[in-house]
Amino acid sequence: MKINILLRLMLLLVGTSSIEDSPVDKLTDVSGGSSQRLNSVQHGECSYTFVLPEPEESRTGSWPEEHDGNYEDNSVQKESPQGKQSRLNQQIQHLELAMENYTHWLQKVFNQTSRLVIQSMENSLSSVKLENKLHWQASEMNQLQDKTDALEQRMRDMEARHRAELGWIKSEHAKLQRLLVSQSSSIQSLELSLAQVITDNSVLCREQLQLHSTINTVLKMCSKNKASPNVFKQMDEQRKYRDCAELFRAGFNRSGIYTIYISMQDMHKVYCNMEHAGGGWTIIQLRSDGTLDFRRTWKEYKMGFGSLTGEHWLGNELVYKLTNQRQSTLRLELTDWDGKLAFSQYDKFYLGSEKQNYRLFLKSYSGTAGRQSSLVINGADFSTKDMDNDNCICNCALMLTGGWWFDACGPSNLNGIYYTSGQNSGKFDGIKWHYFKGPNYSLRATTMMIRPLDF
Repeated sequence: MKINILLRLMLLLVGTSSIEDSPVDKLTDVSGGSSQRLNSVQHGECSYTFVLPEPEESRTGSWPEEHDGNYEDNSVQKESPQGKQSRLNQQIQHLELAMENYTHWLQKVFNQTSRLVIQSMENSLSSVKLENKLHWQASEMNQLQDKTDALEQRMRDMEARHRAELGWIKSEHAKLQRLLVSQSSSIQSLELSLAQVITDNSVLCREQLQLHSTINTVLKMCSKNKASPNVFKQMDEQRKYRDCAELFRAGFNRSGIYTIYISMQDMHKVYCNMEHAGGGWTIIQLRSDGTLDFRRTWKEYKMGFGSLTGEHWLGNELVYKLTNQRQSTLRLELTDWDGKLAFSQYDKFYLGSEKQNYRLFLKSYSGTAGRQSSLVINGADFSTKDMDNDNCICNCALMLTGGWWFDACGPSNLNGIYYTSGQNSGKFDGIKWHYFKGPNYSLRATTMMIRPLDF
């Protein structure tokens, strides 16, 4: 009964601890000459080997099966019931001793197995803790990565905003630069106008003194009754008029060639239109029959060329002087090959000096030659075939011919080639006014004329 209980306990311990016994191997003790058994235990990835004691019967050779048959037969024949009982008791004692040894061994195995299980559980807990720690660190890394990504996106947004602000600042800087250039040009024009006003005041003072002298002479002649009816007409002819408008106010109402005075020593012949659009106009350009070639040099456009009674260009220098002594109005009259007449008028017009390339300044457009101006309103320099001042990489004066305020080969050129009727269509280098007849139509006749704004 005791043996069965111990065997069941061994099986239970072996089943609960998942111990697998390997086959028993026998080792012989060299010192004592006795043999012992080795038992191998596998737990998880670890293997353990134990030395098991041999039963006493095996070591003393007292088991009946180790003797030969003769001995057994003799002992049976000679053994009495008391001897048999004694031998059984002895065998039982040996078995109890062996079971006690096995019990001690099993207790040791159980203790070692328990320690291994506890160690394994501790290792498992450590692994779980380590895994949890790694998972927490991974979560922290993910959060840190999200924060880094958000920071990078914010940096990219800030960079884009800064680039946009930088572009706006550059645009504003360019606008200020253009404004500065425009203001500088206006200041130069005002300085020139002021110098011209001072000169004109000096001229007016001299003319006033001369007028007083003339009046005194007339009074003396009247007092002596020697004045003739032609005296006042002669006085009018001797006066110095600055432009055709002053001549018109003085009573000269017929169109023709007159002499005007920019100063006492600076006199010029001009053609005055006294009969059209209110009169008092000074002609600065005329195209009518194509008899004059307008493909001229910078110097020729500066000084003027042609005949005042026919096709001509008055001269940029003289126009600059006329428009800078008083505010002027520019009127352009255009005629197509069907006889249709149209005009463009600018209430404020003046030219810059030669140092400013006779830059064109215009304001307040009106007229019937298009709903918008075919001249550049915001200012353009004058260009000729030998002086390229346009805003094109090409030379517009060579391509479109003639001298003009081309800007970037813009929508007008009244000094182009004169094409006759039937040959005037499809000509990009003709006498062009885009917003009247289109970009490839060459006009029949043009007139450019100026007079004071306060006329």
